[in-house]
Amino acid sequence: MLGRADAASRRPQSQPKQTVTEQATDRSRHNTHARGSEKLKAHLAVLLFSLLVSGSFSLGGIATQMVDPLALQALRYAVTVVFIAALCAKLGVSLSWPKEPWRFAVLGLLMAVYMTTMFVALQFTKPVATGAVFTLMPLLSAVFAWFLMYQHTKPAVLVSLLIAATGAVWVIFRGDLDALLAFDVGRGEMIYFVGVLCHAAYVPLLRLFNRKEAPLAFVFWAAVATFAFILVPAAPRLVEVDLFSLPPMVWIAVIYLSVFATAVTFFLLQYASVRLPASKVLAYGYLTPTFIIVIEGLIGHGWASGAVFLGALVTACGLLVLAWLPD
Repeated sequence: MLGRADAASRRPQSQPKQTVTEQATDRSRHNTHARGSEKLKAHLAVLLFSLLVSGSFSLGGIATQMVDPLALQALRYAVTVVFIAALCAKLGVSLSWPKEPWRFAVLGLLMAVYMTTMFVALQFTKPVATGAVFTLMPLLSAVFAWFLMYQHTKPAVLVSLLIAATGAVWVIFRGDLDALLAFDVGRGEMIYFVGVLCHAAYVPLLRLFNRKEAPLAFVFWAAVATFAFILVPAAPRLVEVDLFSLPPMVWIAVIYLSVFATAVTFFLLQYASVRLPASKVLAYGYLTPTFIIVIEGLIGHGWASGAVFLGALVTACGLLVLAWLPD
C-alpha cells in the first residue's frame, strides 16, 4: 500500500493543470493594458515616436545623397550603442550579460531586416509605394499579437485603424486618385513587405520578451543586436567611407538618427508596448506621412495641397477615436 501511495505521489498528475494555469496567466497579462494617466502617457509616447521617426526621413534623405544608405545605418547604430552605454554608465544602470540573450538576437534580426529591406526596396520602387505597404503594419501587428500572445483586437479598434489607414494612404499618394489606382505590386513592394512583416512582429515581441529588466539595459542590448546584424550587409560599404571627410550635414543626420530616431524611439516603443495593444502602438505610424509633409514644408521643400491635408485630418480623427476606445 505504501509503495502504491508513494508511486502515485510521484506521478506528474498536477503538471498539465499547472501548465494550463500558467498559459492562462500569460494570456491575461498580455491582454491587460494601462489605464488612466499611464494609458495617456503611453499614447503620447507613440505620438512622439511617430514625430521623431518622421524627422529621420527628411534628414536621412539629405544624408543618403552624400553617403551610402547602409553605411549610414551602420554608423547610426554604432553611435546609438555608444550613446546608450554612456548613458547607462552615467545613471549606474548595469549592462551585465542579459538572461536569455536569444531574445535580443531575435529583435535585432527583425529590425535589421526591416532597415535593410527598406533601402533595398527603394532601388526597385518609389517611396510612395513603400509608404502604401507601410500602412499594413498595424493590422499585421494585431495578427502577430494574437498568434504570439492571444492579444485580442476589438472590432471598433480595427474599424478605427482602417479609417486612419485610409487617410494615410490618401496623404501618401498626395490626394492623386489616378496615382492610387495605378498602384501596382512589384518586386520592390514585395521586398519591403518582408521588412514590414518583421517590424509588425517586433512590437508584440517587445512585450512578450520583457523580463522586467531596466528599460535602458533592454534598449542597449536590442541596439547591440541590431547593429551586429546590420553590419553584415553594411561592412563592405562602411570600410569604403572616409569618416573624416564626411560633410557636417551627414554627422548632424547621424546624431539625430542615433540619439532621437533610434535610442529615444527604442525606449518610447518599449514603454508603450507593455502598456498598449500592439495594434494601437503602431497605429500612430499613420501620422508619419503627415508629419513628413509638415517637416518638408517647414524646411523649405514645399507644402502639400489642401486635399492632402484632408487625408491627414481623416487619419487624425481615426486615431483620436482609437485612443479613446477601450483596449
